[in-house]
Amino acid sequence: MRKIIHLDMDCFYAAVEMRERPELAGHPIAVGGGGPRSVVATCNYEARKFGIRSAMPGFMARERCPQLVFLPPRFELYRAASQHIRRIFHDYTPLVEPLSLDEAYLDVSASDRYAWDIAKEIRMRIHDETGLTGSAGIAPNKMLAKIASDWRKPNGQFAILPEQVAEFMATLPIRKVWGIGPKSAERFAARGIHTCADLQKIALPEMVRQFGKWGEELYRLCRGQDDREVHPHRVSKSHSNETTFTDNLISLEQCRNAIRELSLELIGELSQKASDRKIRKAFVKVKFSDFTKTTKECLCDCPTIAVFESLLAKAYERKNLPVRLLGTGVRFEMTKDGEDGDAQSYFWNNHE
Repeated sequence: MRKIIHLDMDCFYAAVEMRERPELAGHPIAVGGGGPRSVVATCNYEARKFGIRSAMPGFMARERCPQLVFLPPRFELYRAASQHIRRIFHDYTPLVEPLSLDEAYLDVSASDRYAWDIAKEIRMRIHDETGLTGSAGIAPNKMLAKIASDWRKPNGQFAILPEQVAEFMATLPIRKVWGIGPKSAERFAARGIHTCADLQKIALPEMVRQFGKWGEELYRLCRGQDDREVHPHRVSKSHSNETTFTDNLISLEQCRNAIRELSLELIGELSQKASDRKIRKAFVKVKFSDFTKTTKECLCDCPTIAVFESLLAKAYERKNLPVRLLGTGVRFEMTKDGEDGDAQSYFWNNHE
């Protein structure tokens, strides 16, 4: 049985900024910018009390909280903190799969210690060494660990033991299951389906008939089944980032706002991590509300925000549906032997 930890830092960008600027403690803070075309990348818990959230347009955030302090992102600071935290992770296991700068899966199955104790020690070290806090979920698989890490936020942890999975899933609102957004939850609720126990009553053939390939996956997920392994970073032929939104983006303009922030982060990472790499292509990834995916790419040796916006517009028109995930990325030129020439290239992936 696997022992998986999902470690998720608490309002990471904003927390780093508050650490660097203690005078901001207690103030509502958003990182990203406050202009009409800017979006909130993240915000602290004081700001969230006003209903501010990630990917919200800057003007809307200011309307909800006029005293909001907007700060431009400083990715060099966030990367440095992230690298420090990852070094801590690797003191406990080589099986570390980062999802983004601020979260990762750890497989500690090989350890003879309790995963709970490992997670607690990691969180304590992160706080002592970086001044930041994180929340942890402990479970026998990745999906459950990710759900659990949100259970005691901020600065807490929660465990789902193997013998508790069936009972835990039975009462879990279906909105907590990966892939079920607000609209899907509303449609299920209209049919009297509110919890995973309700969803488990639908037989597999009927799930597939109603929902296609997603139905087969949903059949397993609502039972707490997830056999994905934790994959450490490996040498990659590409460099990308992506994010799944809590609420689907319902217009091209909303998608443009989000793609600007992703592009800015990606370009910053490339300048730091892969400045000596020759880029061959730029691409945008879109996952629509019906779970279909599409990727649009072009030859480009120096990608800009405008390039990613153009690719987004072309990808978006293929379906013109609400969007649940966006990503930006580049593909590198390969060396003559076909291998990636930079063993230090990281593949940032927030695919959950």
